[in-house]
Amino acid sequence: MSQKNGDHNLAALRRAPTPGKATLLAIGKAFPSQLIPQECLVEGYIRDTKCDDPAIKEKLERLCKTTTVKRRFTVMSREILDKYPELATEGSPTIRQRLEIANPAVVDMAADASLACIKEWGRPATDITHLVYVSSSEIRLPGGDLHLATRLGLRSDVGRVMLYFLGCYGGVTGLRVAKDIAENNPGSRVLLATSETTILGFRPPSKARPYDLVGAALFGDGAAAVVVGADPVEGKKEEPFMELSYAVQEFLPGTHGVIDGRLSEEGINFKLGRDLPEKIEGKIEEFCRKLMRNGGLDCGVGFNELFWAVHPGGPAILNRLEGKLGLEEGKLDCSRRALMDYGNVSSNTIFYVMEYMREELMKKKERKGGEYKEEWGLGLAFGPGITFEGLLLRSL
Repeated sequence: MSQKNGDHNLAALRRAPTPGKATLLAIGKAFPSQLIPQECLVEGYIRDTKCDDPAIKEKLERLCKTTTVKRRFTVMSREILDKYPELATEGSPTIRQRLEIANPAVVDMAADASLACIKEWGRPATDITHLVYVSSSEIRLPGGDLHLATRLGLRSDVGRVMLYFLGCYGGVTGLRVAKDIAENNPGSRVLLATSETTILGFRPPSKARPYDLVGAALFGDGAAAVVVGADPVEGKKEEPFMELSYAVQEFLPGTHGVIDGRLSEEGINFKLGRDLPEKIEGKIEEFCRKLMRNGGLDCGVGFNELFWAVHPGGPAILNRLEGKLGLEEGKLDCSRRALMDYGNVSSNTIFYVMEYMREELMKKKERKGGEYKEEWGLGLAFGPGITFEGLLLRSL
């Protein structure tokens, strides 16, 4: 079969987008050059932080196994530690040094992800009308949004929005904001870019801060980007693959201390409550029902009739969600795969999940000639607040 005929057949399998609804038109990702297999992390982290406590090493080894992460990318390197040895020294005031590393690093990754996304989109960067930039990893004025717009050669009148320090739900918040912009500005095309690094939180382990070991075992660095727009233009080869049908955000009262992040002269300190998976489990069914109902989905649609793009905060959260909602085996495979391949990369991770989901849904569509039951799905993320972000998605 020729490439032309193959492309035509795939196009014939696509569902028509709903007029006026925001869609995902392209997706891209990028990572720093330092790749760390999980089996190498413990020795490297213990060596780099000059930790000589065997109990801490043993605990980190256990955590590295339970996270299910197989590899991660990271900005931190031997060269950076040689230049800034104080980063591995307990109690050192290093916020200046951390920002010297993080500020350019996140924009570099965001630019690479955005360029990959724009290339897939197939239109010039000057056709971007709005930019939404998400990061919990940099602090400066002007912000990374302006630096990114300049790097990409966007128009000087591009409408910019910065979303800072939202944590793991930031990517879905960005999608909600981009959806609102696209649907309320006819003809607009929104570039949403997310970029994160763990540089601000890197520090030597301490028995007084057991949460640091969880971060060392779970989190990674990277960036992602999507182009969002309504009413795709066929003549310009725009190929939407997912529709953003409805979006909602909700916080859980009385839980603002469960995920706690504090910026200090030593960087950012995170504290994760042990009851985080339990808190999410207790709210998730009600939240999903509300999202489906308010989005106009038939109340008779069951959870297993949907596809699921869930931010993989960790295996415990995925396991609890799977059990509470009675999901069939394999429903969260894209989330588990993203966690395995990249770790928890904060706001970016939902896009790695969605990219895997795009691949999976296309394979099902090809196998079944376009007839398969998973037209609708839910995109979910959780973070400080505890904040729940949700999207009702439609596969095109």
